[in-house]
Amino acid sequence: MVRYGRLCLPCLLVMLLVSDPPSAMGAESLALRCGRLLDPARGQVLKDAVVLISGDRIQAVGTELKIPPGVEVLDLTRWTVLPGLIDAHTHLLLQGDVTAEDYDNQLLKESIPYRALRAARAARIALFHGFTTLRDIGNEGAGFADVDLKRAFAAGVLPGPRLFVATKALAPTGAYPLHGYAWELKVPIGVENCDGADGCRRAVRDQVEHGADWIKVYADRNYYRDPEGTWKSIPNFTLEEMKAIVDEAHRLRRRVAAHSITPSGHRVILAAGVDSIEHGMVLDDSSIRAMVRQHIFLCPTLSVTAFVAPGRSTSNPVWGELLEAGKGSFRKALAAGVPIALGTDAGGFDWDKVNQAEELRRMVELGMTPWQAIRAGTVMAAELLGEEGKLGSVAPGAYADLIAVDGDPLLDISILEHKVVWVMLGGKLPSR
Repeated sequence: MVRYGRLCLPCLLVMLLVSDPPSAMGAESLALRCGRLLDPARGQVLKDAVVLISGDRIQAVGTELKIPPGVEVLDLTRWTVLPGLIDAHTHLLLQGDVTAEDYDNQLLKESIPYRALRAARAARIALFHGFTTLRDIGNEGAGFADVDLKRAFAAGVLPGPRLFVATKALAPTGAYPLHGYAWELKVPIGVENCDGADGCRRAVRDQVEHGADWIKVYADRNYYRDPEGTWKSIPNFTLEEMKAIVDEAHRLRRRVAAHSITPSGHRVILAAGVDSIEHGMVLDDSSIRAMVRQHIFLCPTLSVTAFVAPGRSTSNPVWGELLEAGKGSFRKALAAGVPIALGTDAGGFDWDKVNQAEELRRMVELGMTPWQAIRAGTVMAAELLGEEGKLGSVAPGAYADLIAVDGDPLLDISILEHKVVWVMLGGKLPSR
């Protein structure tokens, strides 16, 4: 997360836009009749398609399918159906982080159980906005509460998306808040500190032992421009430390996501072989070439930068400059063929102030086609997660994670911000 429109309540949205919504609760087999079905994996629009679902998986898709006798049929012919969206950069256990005070208050004044309750509400908001999968990439001082949230959602204790969690992000001693408190006080921090190659390997093992699907590292901090105008920052880890983190994570079959803003951080993480760069606001040509060559994903988090930059610029003008630099870097990465997955940094902004699907609109404004943006939030994000063919697609064998919208997002991508009318997760309609 970079420490840095308006949405309706999910229930109200569904009540207003769906009259007599079909129910799939408890159905073992069912069929969906779709007015239009978007297949982002193939870039196809199927009209009057049928999706057959068995349990939590898609069994068959086509325009000529016959529905077996006795199978429940859900009529979605008024709407456009597409795979559930994936947000590959979120923080469920944060509820807004424009200022240092916002962040400190949550770590100092909110208990972890209270933060978990707020996170459950945030997850519900995301789900009913059409995000059926989240990669939650650092719980910011909340122990391993993200693992508990994942278990609760998977078990049906609470309604929530599929979660891939990173537990405690990693940073070296002294490199991450909380800062500025009396030295006699032992204040909490939002990460797990690790120093030296052996210490960093141990920290990776600790995360994996406690349920981490991903390893998150903070690669740089203190962004600035030198007298020549070149963007720089302080790299957090030595190359030896970063290589140890990546090597240990990959040995344990986990992937590594790196918060990195400037080439000072990029050089270390690219040499170490991380799997994704988070934010990447300042991408130089060398970094872009390496990302293409190594197939390293970019999660650009355009929405959070736009949200936090005005407030942060009042005390540090660098944030306004980073906002503009991020737009230019996105355009260059897109043109060069860097793999891009949708990631919003929700939690860095308030969950009930910004709809995560705003990221799709911002990507289109910066040069993506609607198809490319939808792919970034479905098949590309699924590839980043290592879930190709299971998530982000409408094909036999994929999870029946689907949404319906009132309109055509290929003509107006903002429809995905405002007109999600129906959500299915694993072949069932989550309770509202």
